[in-house]
Amino acid sequence: MSDDLDRTRAVWRQVAQIVIGRIKDGTYPPGSRVPGTLELATELGIASSTSQKALAYLRREGYLRGEAGIGTFVVDHPPTD
Repeated sequence: MSDDLDRTRAVWRQVAQIVIGRIKDGTYPPGSRVPGTLELATELGIASSTSQKALAYLRREGYLRGEAGIGTFVVDHPPTD
C-alpha cells in the first residue's frame, strides 16, 4: 500500500479523494480518461477491488462516467464543493 494512504481509514475513500483532487487540479480534466481499476491499483499499491469500489463511488457521485469497453471518463461538469 502506498505510504500516502492511512491504514486507519477506509482506503477506497482515500483513493476516491485522490481522484477527486486530480480532477480539481486539472490532472484529469473534463472529458479525459482516468486510470482504470488495475492501473490505479498498481500505482497506489492497493487491491484492484479497492480501486474498483472507489471508481464505482465516483460514478455514483457524478464525477465519472463509464463507457463499456472504452474506459472511465471525467464528466463534462463534475460536482464542485
